[in-house]
Amino acid sequence: MPETKLIIMSLEKPDLEGLKEAADVLRKGGLVVFPTETVYGLGADALNADAVKRVFDAKGRPPDNPLIVHIADRHQLIDLADEVPEKGQRLAKEFWPGPLTLVVKRTFLVPDIVTAGLDTVGIRMPDHPVALALIEEFEGGIVGPSANLSGRPSPTSAQHVMDDLKGKVDVVLNAGPTEIGIESTVLDVTVDPPVILRSGGLHKESIEDIIGPVRGATDIELLKRSPGTRHRHYAPRAQVVLVGEGNVQEFMKLLQEFRQQGKSVGCIVHSHELSKVESGDYFKVLPSPIEFFARYLFRTLRELDQGGAHVILVEQVAEGGLGTAVMDRLRRAAEPA
Repeated sequence: MPETKLIIMSLEKPDLEGLKEAADVLRKGGLVVFPTETVYGLGADALNADAVKRVFDAKGRPPDNPLIVHIADRHQLIDLADEVPEKGQRLAKEFWPGPLTLVVKRTFLVPDIVTAGLDTVGIRMPDHPVALALIEEFEGGIVGPSANLSGRPSPTSAQHVMDDLKGKVDVVLNAGPTEIGIESTVLDVTVDPPVILRSGGLHKESIEDIIGPVRGATDIELLKRSPGTRHRHYAPRAQVVLVGEGNVQEFMKLLQEFRQQGKSVGCIVHSHELSKVESGDYFKVLPSPIEFFARYLFRTLRELDQGGAHVILVEQVAEGGLGTAVMDRLRRAAEPA
């Protein structure tokens, strides 16, 4: 079991020596956790099948769950993408770097383990100075699934990473909390109209402003092309139960029922109605705007889990924009184990 080295990184001027050390670890087939604007990613050389296998082993990730490759320059697409359709090129020009993953046809250089044996690969350019500097120093694509145990809430801080993966990875680059807190939007541009496989940090409305209509995926064969679409994800150890927005009666009924069963109940709410219900160590208010709720959702789930909650009641948010991605994560977290 490797000893995990924690390296503090400045956002304004990432430590060059630390980046060189981390890039060298990647070249040797090691694992480096790096921050992005969405969540922390578990990095390995995307073209090294043995290194990528270590990612799956460290996370306990199902082998049929493909990985996203992170790049720092569109010129790196030549090794990864066999073709990027015109709509994909327009989106990359508009939103890279940023929380958008494009699913495209892959080249023969991309190992099967990265794509779960599919002929497509997800690629994105993260909008984070440390992530971009690491990829540039490494001079190649880096896989970067969330740096957590598979199925658990994604990590939005280096401490979350250490809680889950200490001793399983070689280096963690700590640049503080992430900005968005929700993973990237995954868009399949191999089909027309393009299909959103996973909602995320880039809104559907923003995508349609550039390329016109896109649709949501219902075809399981398409959903296989993206991580976070078929397996249980984002769940704390506590049971997650969703409550209607502003529904005080439903909230109080569930709270009373679980407490009568002798269970400790954690609560995450945002509306004026529910934020006034009660207070306490297990009661967390994440007020508007939705960006704040998204940024702190995974952190709060982890805090309530560590605090001993058996059940976590979470108030639903309105669909649309970032709220669509938040509700996707909450529904998956609330699925039975």
